[in-house]
Amino acid sequence: MLGPRDDRPALPSSPMSLVIENGWPRTAEWTGGELRLGGIGVRDLAAEFGTPAYVLDEEEFLARCALWRDALPDGEVHYGGKAFLCPQVVRWLDAAGLCLDVCTGGELAVAMAGGMDPARVVFHGNNKSVAELRRAVAWGVGCVVVDSFTEIERLAALAAEAGTRQRVMIRVTPGVTAHTHEFIATGGDDSKFGFSLNAGLAAEAVRRVLAEDSLELAGLHSHIGSQITDLGGFALAAGRMAAFLTACEDEHGVTIPKLDLGGGLGIVHRPGDPVPPSPAEVVAALRAAVPSRVRLAVEPGRSIAGPTAVALYEVGTVKDIPGVRTYVSVDGGMSDNPRPAMYGAAYTAVLASRASDAPERPVTVVGRHCESGDVLVRDLPMPADVRPGDLLAIPASGAYQRSMASNYNHVTRPPVVAVRDGAARVIVRRETEEDLLRLYV
Repeated sequence: MLGPRDDRPALPSSPMSLVIENGWPRTAEWTGGELRLGGIGVRDLAAEFGTPAYVLDEEEFLARCALWRDALPDGEVHYGGKAFLCPQVVRWLDAAGLCLDVCTGGELAVAMAGGMDPARVVFHGNNKSVAELRRAVAWGVGCVVVDSFTEIERLAALAAEAGTRQRVMIRVTPGVTAHTHEFIATGGDDSKFGFSLNAGLAAEAVRRVLAEDSLELAGLHSHIGSQITDLGGFALAAGRMAAFLTACEDEHGVTIPKLDLGGGLGIVHRPGDPVPPSPAEVVAALRAAVPSRVRLAVEPGRSIAGPTAVALYEVGTVKDIPGVRTYVSVDGGMSDNPRPAMYGAAYTAVLASRASDAPERPVTVVGRHCESGDVLVRDLPMPADVRPGDLLAIPASGAYQRSMASNYNHVTRPPVVAVRDGAARVIVRRETEEDLLRLYV
């Protein structure tokens, strides 16, 4: 659980025996069988903004930023922009005193558009282009995380060309395999990211960076994966990285001031999921393995953004196949949330627009796309009278869904609507067919 939740209003049980976990934003509540977020009922939100839509609880987002900032007051908290990013999020991060991680030229452009101080931006990525690196150097980005020997050479040449000394961190794969899906595990030796510690590549990267006059070694970096719910992997990676940092200092007679141990803390997506440790517990485990003289940095993304948003859909059809399955089709699907199809991410959903006394039965919530794998939630208990026009809500939808959304089948991407204190505003507008057609020549 992410910090004390005593300040969160309890969400009363609905007639369908809804079990609330911390995947729901703190302002979620039931009134007359209707889900309300930020003081606004989902029927009103759907009427004004349409469906599908992501409803983001601004209060929840800022509170989660504060939890991480308070857990590491003497270090750096870098929000992982890949979780969800738009100019308004950049402004929230700036106001909350957080830094920002970006990993492409597009994310860099959003950071610029949101007015982020470039000194508080860290540029990641395993294959940054020359153009992206040149732009980052010219903007004055605070740090570049170098990921290959080729990139070290490229960045050194670009910094020399610009007449500056670019601060860098070296991404190290510490040989720690997180207990998560193989597609989102990044810390083992067989990874496209970083320099292997066990193979000696990380040590060679340190030597090469120190040999470049136009580069300044600001720290070492590691990230072992995503959706992690135990401290064991974090602590093991921290210990290995701290030992490597000390060995590098001793060998080269230098001081390496910072150790960035990445993010990856998971969230609860549905009842029964493992409850992850709090930011304070994560930081304590990392700090225990890192010398106090070393500045510690972390990169939470999902654990900040994930529980802040709820995906809102309208039911279009209900198809009963006797003896087989009941399919409930909604007006979104794998184009706005590809994670279940990509690597089996599991979610829950609730009937959000009305109360129901009907008995529950298992249904499978599916999208509108031309794929049998377009499934959002499998075998979900749902009132037997669920019908077209009902609204379904999927919690824990703030991280990666909108970021990974596509236009498959030429479906337009949904908006993100921020809610707070009874007011709602669009922070990412809904795509239109005109947006799609504008790309064609």
